[in-house]
Formats: sequence, structure tokens, C-alpha cells
Amino acid sequence: MGNSRRGRIPRRVTSAAFAVVLLTGGTAACGEGSASDPASADNGLSEVTPAAAVAKAASDAERITSLHYRVTGTVPEWGRVKAEASMRTAPMAMGMEMNATGRYGGRPLEVRFVDGAMYVRGDAVASEKLKGASWFSAEPAAWGLDLTDNNSYGVLPRQLEGNPVVQSVMLSASKDVRRIGTETIGSVSTTHYRGTVTKRGVGAARDAATGKAARERHIDSLGQFFELRIEGTLTVDLWIGDDNRTKQFRMRGDTYAAKGGSDGKPLEIIDGDPLDMTVTFLDVDQPVTVEAPPSEDTVDLATLTDGVPTD
Repeated sequence: MGNSRRGRIPRRVTSAAFAVVLLTGGTAACGEGSASDPASADNGLSEVTPAAAVAKAASDAERITSLHYRVTGTVPEWGRVKAEASMRTAPMAMGMEMNATGRYGGRPLEVRFVDGAMYVRGDAVASEKLKGASWFSAEPAAWGLDLTDNNSYGVLPRQLEGNPVVQSVMLSASKDVRRIGTETIGSVSTTHYRGTVTKRGVGAARDAATGKAARERHIDSLGQFFELRIEGTLTVDLWIGDDNRTKQFRMRGDTYAAKGGSDGKPLEIIDGDPLDMTVTFLDVDQPVTVEAPPSEDTVDLATLTDGVPTD
């Protein structure tokens, strides 16, 4: 990978510490976006049922080893989010450039996950805290795993901590998948499918899976469903190309949020803002290089917190 490990931070930093070096904005915007119009053609797949086409795309997704993708939409507590990222699966690494109107006021941020550490720079970082460096780092950090293992210290929306390949296969757990029509995504002709997914449905698909790979796929999907914090039903749109691979997916649903849980206040689950997030696959299985920044241009977050709890 061409990267070198930094010295491990002696104490685990928390998301509270990032308020010291990140410039945060206000509340999130409301969800936007409308469903695509149906098309009369069916992309030559009339002999394949929608459920079978979606299942085939999910199976093919298991073999994806790297991905270049774009994320747009509205994420609860973060507002309008735009991001472009490249990732690889073995070893897991990811580099992303993003901005969020609600959390960072639209200021750009670059985030890298390499070899168990996270590196962050951009206009959303308070440069006076970096002591002349361009990046700050924190570890241990993880991205693209399941709900309990991910850790971006609150720098990324929880919804962007998930591997989009895993998120794209959620529709395979739907009981009401249907063909909408054909549309062009980029320059690729695709068939558009839509269905609804619930936590119970993903769990049932996991329990009914007969092969190891399929079961693991649904286990991962269930973890991703929890990450999305969906209250009830998730509507998923999937655009599949003639090569049976997903080119784009969209997820929409109402969410829940947690309130309290500190200073002796009980944890309360409340209604959150709507989620409406679209992920477009720009390139698949091409070489991806994500490198750690030069050590001389990086400062450990733990040295910047000045009294902010790190345990």
C-alpha cells in the first residue's frame, strides 16, 4: 500500500474530542428527491423475474474487490451530503472526499482509512489546532465492517461508515420487488427495480439462506440496516446493468435518533429526519491505492484535545 503505520495513540479518543478540531454546522436539512419515472422497456430481461434479477446482482456483488463510487442525498443530522470515494476490500482501505451542509456547513473534508488508522484534513478542520500539519490522525479506526466494529469517531455519518457493496444487496431481502423500467445511468443502460425492506425481512432472509456466502451477505446487510437507523420500512431502488451488476442504488426511509444517555439522563429514542441517499458505482474492480499521509505532515488527535476526555 505504500503506507507506514503511525505510533498508536495511547488512549482511545472519543467523538467528543473531534469537536476540538472540526468546524461543525447547524441542523440537518429535510429529505429531498423523487422516484424515477417508469419506462416502458424492460432492458431485455422480461424472462427474468425481478426477484431473480436482484438476487443475481447481489450474488455478483460478493466478488467485488474494489469500488469507486459517489454518494448524494440527505442524511439525518448531517443535511445534504456529497461524497466521492474509492475503497478496496482486502486489505480494507477507503479514501473519501465529502461535504455536508448540516454538520460542516458545506466545507470539504477528506478522510482516509488505512491499516487501522483514520486520517482527516480539509476546510472543515480548525487549522490552528494542527500545529502546522495538514492532517490529524486517530486509531484504532475501522470502516466498512459491521455496526459494532466501525469507528470513525463521529467524523463520518453513520450511514457512510457502511460498505456500499453490502448496502446494495439489501433489496434481495424484499418480498415486493418489482421492475420499474429502463434508464441510463451515466452511459450504461440499466433496469430499474424497487422494493421495500424491513429489519424482520432481512433477518428472515438470513435465516432462510442455504449457502454460506448468501448467509454472510444477509448477516452483513442486517448490520448495515441497523446502521441506517431506519424506523420501519426502507424503500430501495436498484439499477442493474446488462452485466448483472449494480450501477446505482437509492435508500429512503424514516429514521430514529437517540437523545440523552449522559449526565444521568435516561436514553430516549425519538423520531429522526428522513434518509434519502443515492450511491452510484462509477468503477468496479480497478486498482485502488489509499496511502497514509507523510508522518511529518500528521498530528495525533490525542495531542490536540487539551482536556477533552479521550476514554
